[in-house]
Amino acid sequence: MYHYPGLPLFMPAAEYDHRVTADRTGVVVVGAGIAGVACANELARAGIPVEVRERARVTGGRMASKRFDGRPADLGAAYLTVDDPDFAQVVAEWQAAGLVREWTDTLVAYGPDGRRTVPGPCRWAAPRGLRSLVEQLARDLTVAHNRLVMTVEPGPRVDGRTAEAVVLAMPGPQAALLLDPALAAATRAVAGQRWSSALAGVLRFPARRWPDFAGAFVNGHPVLGLVCDDGDRRGDRAPVLVAHTTPEFAAGHLLQPTAAAPVIEEAVRDLLGLPEPAELTHVHRWTYAKPVAGGDGTYHLDDDGIGLAGDAFGRPRVQSAWRSGRDLGRALAARLGGR
Repeated sequence: MYHYPGLPLFMPAAEYDHRVTADRTGVVVVGAGIAGVACANELARAGIPVEVRERARVTGGRMASKRFDGRPADLGAAYLTVDDPDFAQVVAEWQAAGLVREWTDTLVAYGPDGRRTVPGPCRWAAPRGLRSLVEQLARDLTVAHNRLVMTVEPGPRVDGRTAEAVVLAMPGPQAALLLDPALAAATRAVAGQRWSSALAGVLRFPARRWPDFAGAFVNGHPVLGLVCDDGDRRGDRAPVLVAHTTPEFAAGHLLQPTAAAPVIEEAVRDLLGLPEPAELTHVHRWTYAKPVAGGDGTYHLDDDGIGLAGDAFGRPRVQSAWRSGRDLGRALAARLGGR
């Protein structure tokens, strides 16, 4: 692990004199979630050539949104919170651009003892979906979507092409599938990560007939872990709920997540006392939804030129993922610019 505190945000491009050739590229960032994009931005600002490769057709990672009849619903992260001054500046820019809104500082909790109010920090939501925030951060980057990376080998080499460094901005178990075991330090780092699964169910009802709440933690339930009022979160009052399941329930439905839709709908209706069935139920599978054990520091960077970033380095929060990518990008800029 290499940690570089106090690094400058910008580095003159003249200090980086490595050429990109037909058989050699600059830094390859694999994964266009918020960690990968934050890392790539730091490298680009330092004048270091960087490629971002994303296997999905859109940017965003686990800050995922999907449109239903033209309306977005958040399928991954439910909201974001802020207590880091640097991340607060990023959120302020999003707010000025109309991309985020203060949502709520009060959720509720359902449990064996009934329902209670749970005060906490301000949760921020995105009217256009959380994915829009990552897209805004990536606006000056070139992201190659539908670009599946198969192997990362010593060199480092990405699918046979040498790079100055490689960043894997993804859950550790996914990174492990790409890494050559000869990259021992990175292999050990990803092996130390543990992740839990979840299913996210989007339920659209004929009308809003549930008790007033922004979001609800559900404790001790066999199916549900969190339910959010997406109409309240989005600010349009649409009759849409998004339910996140427990890891235990998700583990039994990863092969056929759509088959879990009736169970999730029934659990939500029973919890909130809803008489009418949902008009639409969509289920999204997150095999690696949340880190439960990760690495020290805010990122990993080793002598093989392999970097790892994401919310496994810290608390499972959007802010942690952003800071991990930002810090790794600065460290790489210092290393490569200093050659």
